[in-house]
Amino acid sequence: MIQIGNQSFALDDPAVLATLAGAALMLLFLILLILAVRAAGRSARLAEPLAYQLGQLGQRVQGLSDGQERLAGGLHHVSEAQAQSQTAVLQLMERRLAEVQERMSENLQGAARRTSHSLGELQQRLQVIDKAQENITKLSGDVLSLQDILSNKQTRGAFGEIQLNDIVTKALPAGSFTLQATLSNGKRADCLIHLPKPPGPIVVDAKFPLEGYEALRRAETQDQLTRAAQQLRLSVRKHIRDIAERYILEGETADGALMFLPSEAIYAELHANFPEVVREGFNHRVWIVSPTTCMATLNTMRAILKDARMREQASAIRRELHLLNTDVERLGARVDNLDRHFGQAAKDISDIKISADKAGKRARRLDNFDFEELAREDDAVVKLTKPGE
Repeated sequence: MIQIGNQSFALDDPAVLATLAGAALMLLFLILLILAVRAAGRSARLAEPLAYQLGQLGQRVQGLSDGQERLAGGLHHVSEAQAQSQTAVLQLMERRLAEVQERMSENLQGAARRTSHSLGELQQRLQVIDKAQENITKLSGDVLSLQDILSNKQTRGAFGEIQLNDIVTKALPAGSFTLQATLSNGKRADCLIHLPKPPGPIVVDAKFPLEGYEALRRAETQDQLTRAAQQLRLSVRKHIRDIAERYILEGETADGALMFLPSEAIYAELHANFPEVVREGFNHRVWIVSPTTCMATLNTMRAILKDARMREQASAIRRELHLLNTDVERLGARVDNLDRHFGQAAKDISDIKISADKAGKRARRLDNFDFEELAREDDAVVKLTKPGE
């Protein structure tokens, strides 16, 4: 590679080789010229052929110089074309780079938006999870509170009474029951339903034998299971006897009472594995009910109360029915009178239409009447006379 000014020439380029060859020839020419000058003094005879050869050589050198100039011009054009090509390639690369940068910017912006949206959704879901966690924590606290309530006999009894009050309030109309009613023997019933006789007012008392049931559920050995079953059996039997002794009063209450168990699980356990306890309740006329069966029983009592009230109001209902029948008969008579009036009015309207048609015909006849024809047809003249002649 040869560097001349701002241009570079490769040694393997034919044009460069030709230029170098021309330069070598010129150098050779100069050497020969020097040798010829030196030899001019020795041989004059050789001067003319040598001059001729030198002239020929000069022409060739001139041709080589012209070729060199043309080669230089070609190399200049090639250099310009290469520079233009490099400029075009650079511009194309710049445009492509700008397009790539723009696309990358758009992709990055889209990715940023999608990431922001995903982070927003993730934050919302985390908020939902936090809220659910708060609800779970609150529910855990409520469960612990419920366990605390159920672990104490007094609070457990209050829990059963509240549940009973809620069911009775929803199932029966107001005034058909009394909560915490005191009987003549001084005992206070959780609820006294005022049914008509027979059967009469019936007591509903809430009981919650939870200890025996929980011991039964926790039993792991046969011995533990036997003791837990005996504990539950004795507890329910005691509740049955207490209700029978306190709340079944002859002449004051019905000959039976209801024992409300606020747990469907204990109710199912008694009927599934302790049928003798349920039969003992039947013998003492104490009917064991759960929240579900209590609601069904109370709905039946509601129908009884409604029927009793209907019987109490039977005379008033019959009186109202008689008055209603009288009003209906009076209404029928007035409808008949109105119908006759409508018929008479229709007849009068028809007669009026007939009279109007006749009057219209006479008016048209008078309008078209020819008095001259009337005079020709009737020659007799009627004279007016005074009254009395």
